[in-house]
Amino acid sequence: MRKTLLNWLLLGCLIANQPANAQTGLSERIRLNQIGFYPAAAKVAIIVDEQGGAAANVFQVTTSDGKKVVYSGTLSEPRKNVISGKMARTADFSSFRTTGTYVVNVPGLGYSYPFAIRPDVHHGVAAGALKGFYYQRVSTELPEKFAGQWHRPAGHPDNHVLIHPSAASASRPAGTVISSPWGWYDAGDYNKYIVNSGITLGTLLSLYEDFPDYCKTLTVNIPESKNKLPDLLDESLWNLRWMMTMQDPADGGVYHKLTNAKFDGMEMPDKVKPTERYVVQKSVTAALDFAAVMAQSARIFKGYSRELPGLADSCKAAAIKAWDWAKLNPKALYNQDAMNKEFDPDVVTGTYGDRNADDEWIWAAAELYLTTKDDTYYTAVNLFPDDKTPLPSWPQVRTLAYYSLARFSDQLTSRGKQDLPTLKSHITQLADQLRQDVDKHAFQTPMGKAASDYIWGSSAVAANQGIALIQAYRLTNDATYLDAALANMDYLMGRNAVGYSFVTGFGSKTPMHPHHRPSVADGIEAPVPGLLSGGTNANAARQDKCAGYTTTVADEVFFDNDCSYASNEIAINWNAPLVYLANALEALQGKIGMSAKK
Repeated sequence: MRKTLLNWLLLGCLIANQPANAQTGLSERIRLNQIGFYPAAAKVAIIVDEQGGAAANVFQVTTSDGKKVVYSGTLSEPRKNVISGKMARTADFSSFRTTGTYVVNVPGLGYSYPFAIRPDVHHGVAAGALKGFYYQRVSTELPEKFAGQWHRPAGHPDNHVLIHPSAASASRPAGTVISSPWGWYDAGDYNKYIVNSGITLGTLLSLYEDFPDYCKTLTVNIPESKNKLPDLLDESLWNLRWMMTMQDPADGGVYHKLTNAKFDGMEMPDKVKPTERYVVQKSVTAALDFAAVMAQSARIFKGYSRELPGLADSCKAAAIKAWDWAKLNPKALYNQDAMNKEFDPDVVTGTYGDRNADDEWIWAAAELYLTTKDDTYYTAVNLFPDDKTPLPSWPQVRTLAYYSLARFSDQLTSRGKQDLPTLKSHITQLADQLRQDVDKHAFQTPMGKAASDYIWGSSAVAANQGIALIQAYRLTNDATYLDAALANMDYLMGRNAVGYSFVTGFGSKTPMHPHHRPSVADGIEAPVPGLLSGGTNANAARQDKCAGYTTTVADEVFFDNDCSYASNEIAINWNAPLVYLANALEALQGKIGMSAKK
């Protein structure tokens, strides 16, 4: 017995010090962040053990050429993936901190995609995700100097936009021509939607408010990079200025979207068939999302009054007018089917409809309160109607209000300060649920603990979970929240059940065929970079009916094909939380790993 045990120990030592075996080659069963790790951060790879027995119990970290072993360790005991039933084991090399480029090798199985260990390791993704918005700009040429091989002519000038009959008013009857340029293409299509722009800009502007000094250093090579504004604000302005054109100056109402009657074909923006573009009916959700963003913008751009004279005041006035319109029209929900029964032409593009506006009222009230310091807004609605803290998404923006109130907790009026314990409880409760028992789950990330995470746009679920954890960290200085947020960044960059980095152009295995018209039509093999694919979606096959899905397992339903708009489209409201998460981690990298030192 002793001799057998000794033989196994000797064999283990030999394997642990043997360089990567070229015969085994790359193994996609080793899942990790394909970009890399901060030196002091947790460093984890997950070995997917489909057969229930790994090739070895040990692993190595080697130089990227496989010639030198720099770290050896033992795999964890197997854990069962409660969604797929497959087994997973962890290779934890957190104690290895030497900068360089490496692979993880499991003898008999193979080696991982390469990754780096270094400071600022996510800077490229962080900057690239913000640059992704530049590629979505409407009404402007993208010159090669800024867009590289993805340069293109301008499309959709939007200087001749019609008032749809559903949006007609006394001062703007149906058929009235307005100019509404700028903005971002919303997703894979070429339309512009106020509701989705709301959460998108709210998230980007929150990054600036949370980390202003860091954001002032972030440059991404856009035409405005040499002016005196941070690139994050310059890019945000491109959409903000469009949003301001969507407000009816007569009554303060906000048109729900600017759109074709039908989706454009899969062509470049300048090549699509000319067709009328419309602004459609005003809605209460559009007005309130608009009010929230304008109030937040007024706070931020007040600090740039010399560069942008009058903008902050204009934003504040626009926010108040939109709020007042919403108070007069609280039941004006957008119902596209009902609209099409009453008005022509029918509009069949994205709806962004909502069953109620309770959460939009809360967000708008909070932002207007913070900007004006007027308690009337704070008490206009019940900011804490229950003990829930829903994860932000375009139809559920309540928690954005909580983030903003917490951000300025030391500047609240006495009325607002009365609710600080409740506010803190809401944010930490959500974060506690996210980080609870993470180590017991297959991929050891907050994302994916339940199959319900795998919805349309699940990548944004992961990114927004990361933001929620960072907000809790900012409130408490508890570094375990920050570590959990970083784990979700690992998820997005490859530590997941399909082994993809979901960000185009960043990682070794990334989406090459997103549902994104320019990426399909530009004739370039590589898709436009810096765009976050929607990601795994349990119901994708039923929703888009794209032929080619190979599984129904909730955390594995992903198809890198441009027909898979339910799993592989891109969208501005998905990119925004990626921009926040990646840049916040860069800003806070000096705090990462602190929980391990306690």
